[in-house]
Amino acid sequence: MLSSDGSFHIGDKVVYPNHGVGIIEQISSRTIGETVEKFYLLKIKASSLKVMVPFHNVNMVGLRRVIKNGDIQKIVDFLQDGSADSNADWKYRYKENSERMRTGSLLEVAVVLKGLIALNQAKALSFREKKMLERARYLLVSELAMAKNCEEPMVEELLGKALSKHGLRFPEASEFQA
Repeated sequence: MLSSDGSFHIGDKVVYPNHGVGIIEQISSRTIGETVEKFYLLKIKASSLKVMVPFHNVNMVGLRRVIKNGDIQKIVDFLQDGSADSNADWKYRYKENSERMRTGSLLEVAVVLKGLIALNQAKALSFREKKMLERARYLLVSELAMAKNCEEPMVEELLGKALSKHGLRFPEASEFQA
């Protein structure tokens, strides 16, 4: 996951769980009292938000590299063939899905996405679940596009094909606009 010295480098494509993909723009340090603290400055792609992550917080916040090609296939395979069972009680389901989203694992995000799409085809989602589906869709599409070094519509088509094999329809981004 990390390079041999356990760090990221300027220009690395990374994922900040629940915020999406970004690029490490700078590695800096500042002195607070007696201690010198080193941190990464990353720019989140979607929002152009700049985030400072202290070295000692990297594991706690779950900062990680963008997934590799082999992992992309695992996600596509899951969307094609994996089962997405979700709890009937929306409170438990929402809690489980929130925990999955927080793990920072793209496969867990895909599990949430597939479960909510299946549920949405059976009945209308609550406002909060609709927001979560939108978030899962965004996180999946943006990271896969960065990992594959392609435009987002290509990724949307790939995910749409995978889900259609399961009788599911990948939601368009426009469906979430208020």
